[in-house]
Amino acid sequence: MALGSRLRRLSEMLTEQAARVYALYDIDMQPKWFPVFYALSAGSEKSITQIAQEIGHSHPSVSTIVKEMMKKGIVTESANKTDGRKNFIQLSEQGQAINERIQAQYADVNAAVETALNETQHNIWKAIEEWEFLLEQKDLYKRVLSEKKLRESQDVQIVSYEPAFKAAFKQLNEEWISAYFKMEESDYKSLDHPEDYILNKGGHIFLALYKGEPLGACALIKMDNDTFELAKMAVSPKAQGMGMGWMLGNAAIAKARELKAKRVYLESNTILKPAINLYHKLGFKKITGVPSPYERCNIQMELML
Repeated sequence: MALGSRLRRLSEMLTEQAARVYALYDIDMQPKWFPVFYALSAGSEKSITQIAQEIGHSHPSVSTIVKEMMKKGIVTESANKTDGRKNFIQLSEQGQAINERIQAQYADVNAAVETALNETQHNIWKAIEEWEFLLEQKDLYKRVLSEKKLRESQDVQIVSYEPAFKAAFKQLNEEWISAYFKMEESDYKSLDHPEDYILNKGGHIFLALYKGEPLGACALIKMDNDTFELAKMAVSPKAQGMGMGWMLGNAAIAKARELKAKRVYLESNTILKPAINLYHKLGFKKITGVPSPYERCNIQMELML
């Protein structure tokens, strides 16, 4: 808001002072008309749509300006000879006379602006271009979102499973599975009995805590001495965007490396686009593996360690 307000204030200041400049050269024109006037100054007639595209204004804005300029006799409107539904705008005789007289004003204004730029330490044109480029590459919303994620991620802790987290581990997974698919027998076995089906067989479970509350989870299930499966990855909807999935995935991969595993395997479904994007970001590649016990599985991936 501060940046926008300063730019508007500068714009208003320049517009007010520009109005006085026109009077200095006895040019009866409002500053806001000038972009339309300049677009027509080469002599060719143009439609309102063409003018709007050329000067970067909206069609209604140009239409309003043209009507005001017509009342002053600066432009005229005529029907298109080939398409009667379209009207074209061009400078009137009065407008052409202004175009001749305004050339001296152009020269003096240009010289004044160049002098002002030489008196400044920072070139405002280059600064504006830089900001426009930066916001085109990554808009303000995404920049704020990144900072929000960074701030919130500082309050996220990745911890190992404890019996106190059993209910949360099941709830987090049941929540997302039920939202997209249906709970299957293998889900109930691992979620109702995580000690027997995951931990006691050499696996690990990680929880993501946000300010002490478990809002994310994942499991590392031992398949054999060389392979672990990354499974039961879940993040609560109210915590999505904090980077919990990324942190959980990295914690699981680090544990697999610590255990001297050679690869990490996972199963998922392509409908879960954010999850698939996360797995690619973590380094997983699509493979064709053994048949899955889950009906919802339609993609298998692996990460070689």
